[in-house]
Amino acid sequence: MAANILIVEDEESILELIAINLHQAGFNPIRSLNAEFAEKIIREALPDLIVLDWMLPGMDGVEFAKRVRGNSATKNIPIIMLTAKSEEDNKLKGLNTGADDYMTKPFSPKELIARIKAILRRNAPELGDEPINMAGLTLDPVKHLLKEDGKIISIGPTEFKLLNFFMRNPDRVFSRNQILDKIWGNKSDIDDRTVDVHIKRLRDTLKHTRQHTLIKTVRGLGYRLTID
Repeated sequence: MAANILIVEDEESILELIAINLHQAGFNPIRSLNAEFAEKIIREALPDLIVLDWMLPGMDGVEFAKRVRGNSATKNIPIIMLTAKSEEDNKLKGLNTGADDYMTKPFSPKELIARIKAILRRNAPELGDEPINMAGLTLDPVKHLLKEDGKIISIGPTEFKLLNFFMRNPDRVFSRNQILDKIWGNKSDIDDRTVDVHIKRLRDTLKHTRQHTLIKTVRGLGYRLTID
């Protein structure tokens, strides 16, 4: 599944430049011209990473980053800070606020994309963008496609994310809580029964393939992907 990248930038030309490059790189850009609107976006759906301008109207980027880090539901979202400030003390202030990386304007969009990919690989390897081939199945996270021998298999977005996670971690047992954390994050309204529901839906999807027994239940522990 394409990672959702929230861009918080008040200069529309820079905002669009970043969004276009993110889209071309296979990400899903979400735009915000200020921190207040960005907070509303985050309350509705957690992004996978935030590209954040330092100098914003109203609440600035440093204060917004502090709020993100101070909230248990958002504290683990990676942040890349963008700023025209290049002095070392400003860089340290941004990093000490909780930013994972720092880029000074003007910057190279290609370098920004490379840093985003590196952070996502480090923080959420299940969001990797390389296609996976396993047991006749091909899963393409960028195009959001699942195929068996070239034939497209219809699959829901959460089931796709689950399968992506399992295919990148074959033969490992994951508890329901571990799966909740990896797929849903720290959303307090989601419980472990939700995992069972989506595992069942994933198995129903895989019934249309030769790999209908791919996801195994490990009694008392959780689930794992095993190729027979």
